[in-house]
Amino acid sequence: MSRGTSGGMSGAATGSRVVVIGGGVIGLSIAFHLAEAGVDVTLLERGTLGSGASRATADVVRSYFAGNPVSSALAVRSLDAYRAFPSRPGTELPLRQVGYLVLFTEPEQVAAFEADLSAQHAAGVDVGLISAEEARERNPLIGDLPLLAAAYSPDAYISDTSAIVTAYARAAEQAGAALRTGCPVTAIDPEAGRVQTADGEISADAIVCAAGAWSASLVRCAGVDLPLTEPIEQELLTTDPLPPATPDIPVTLHAASGLLIRLRGDRLLIGMGYPGPDRESWRRDVALRLAETYPSLAGVALHTAVTGLRDASPDKTAFIGHQPGPPAFLYATGFSGHGLCNAPAAGELVRDLYLDQDPGMDVTALALSPRRTG
Repeated sequence: MSRGTSGGMSGAATGSRVVVIGGGVIGLSIAFHLAEAGVDVTLLERGTLGSGASRATADVVRSYFAGNPVSSALAVRSLDAYRAFPSRPGTELPLRQVGYLVLFTEPEQVAAFEADLSAQHAAGVDVGLISAEEARERNPLIGDLPLLAAAYSPDAYISDTSAIVTAYARAAEQAGAALRTGCPVTAIDPEAGRVQTADGEISADAIVCAAGAWSASLVRCAGVDLPLTEPIEQELLTTDPLPPATPDIPVTLHAASGLLIRLRGDRLLIGMGYPGPDRESWRRDVALRLAETYPSLAGVALHTAVTGLRDASPDKTAFIGHQPGPPAFLYATGFSGHGLCNAPAAGELVRDLYLDQDPGMDVTALALSPRRTG
């Protein structure tokens, strides 16, 4: 799936039209879309493909992001691309539709949803307000919460992030991209179009930073001061096997606490914010909220499913932008946990920015701006 680091990198500088830094789902999508458009692309990944934030996901692809119609618009566009992916031989993606349910227990949450609804619909999101009774019908595990209503979007799917990474890597290589793993970037000089690695220097007409949690120092080298927060460690938990009679449920978010659950085989996959320095205290909080929200799960044992570093922006919206060259510098980072849902659109937008094509949407909301740095 990926090539080693020895193919012409050591010693003299190697020419490559575009270098993409980062081999997660964002970087791979960018490499694929550029290569498909006929661009000479080399992708550099410090570890293995998908070894950063892409391995610490709940494997959920959805289109509704509350209060964030920009991310929702990217997700709607991306979901269309994921659905179309089976048309590419050998790159079929698993997508099982389950829906996305958000539980509202406070009047302010309902009011915020209603205020946001027209913008979500304008972004193409299929979402609506349903009653507490219907929410309990869709998720019978919900206990005696003071549930007022819920948001429900049918456009949410269980997928497999590793399969998506593999599919984009295969598609990128089939389109002509070179993927180099175990190749950390040590420095970049965007003005000269040079990328320094432990195996030598690469020259490029354009550099694309899609390095996730490692993006901050790279974009600063290019004179782009993105207000990225420090990388955040994500942890998802899983339960012991559940009783055979456990009903199939939508991906469900408890809005007040951020408790997110979904079924994964005969177990539950659980997330709730970020552990922080006191991981044991966080786990106790998760267990308490789980028991309060879903009483039938009280006392179930919780185990670490996966951990990983995640990039983040202050407004939980990706930064995607372009400093024209030559050499050009582009960035796609700060996805704040939305990367899997935004990756196809991110690849398309970076391609269009680089090639000076119409991206089909207003990209100014994604670029660095005084509004976003404020």
